Amino acid sequence: MSGLLPGDPAATVGGEATPRAYCVLAPNPSPMTLDGTNTWLLSEPDSELAVVVDPGPLDEAHLRRVIETAEQRGKRVALTLLTHGHHDHAEGAARFAELTGTEVRALDPAHRLGAEGLRGGQTLEIGGLELRVLATPGHTADSLTFLLPADGAVLTGDTVLGRGTTMVAHPDGKLGDYLDSLRRLHTMAAEGDVRTILPGHGPVLVDALGAVDYYLAHRANRLAQVETAVEAGCRTAAEVVARVYADVDPALWPAAELSVRAQLGYLEDHGLI
Repeated sequence: MSGLLPGDPAATVGGEATPRAYCVLAPNPSPMTLDGTNTWLLSEPDSELAVVVDPGPLDEAHLRRVIETAEQRGKRVALTLLTHGHHDHAEGAARFAELTGTEVRALDPAHRLGAEGLRGGQTLEIGGLELRVLATPGHTADSLTFLLPADGAVLTGDTVLGRGTTMVAHPDGKLGDYLDSLRRLHTMAAEGDVRTILPGHGPVLVDALGAVDYYLAHRANRLAQVETAVEAGCRTAAEVVARVYADVDPALWPAAELSVRAQLGYLEDHGLI
């Protein structure tokens, strides 16, 4: 039963998620991207203007399908936003901007097209749609979350996934930052500002508080396991991965090693190893 899974995930990926959010799934499934990248089309129901978040990979058919989906819904793409700069979210942004005539706004200047960037604390308004920008570093230094207050929903990119857990992309990503970002999302969910998570990969989560609770517990458990592995004699990140992630698909071990390096740095900084 889905209700027993963290966050109560939706049964399928893609399509209408909230009155203001529609997902176009990119055809790039993998162990890292799950079903593929979720490209989000956001708009007020009665507006002709739309915002696209994370155009995804450089796949011409996908980019055109996003535009066609917007047109079928009576919308015109007016702005492109990025949750972060990883290629599965941002590689197609420049081509998408060319196709739509839009700017690309991101936290990292390296991924922007146009004069304006993004920063935490901003509020964007496009065709009556209100979108609040939250700085949620940790997965990467440039990770952003977008709050859609009218729907009580957040677009989390890779900070929270629709299935499983994410990595901390050491050395760019920092575990301390990531835990702070999770705690910020937890507060928003606990106070009722956020009910639904619209992730960068995987199904929509309709129990935001349950999902973030799970993420925080998972991180605490992994940290304890890494600390135990070091105490048992593991000296390298690869050795820790082989011990701690023995039950995880080896295809994911390279990503796990990045997270372990971030965990080791966190434990060292706090004098725990």
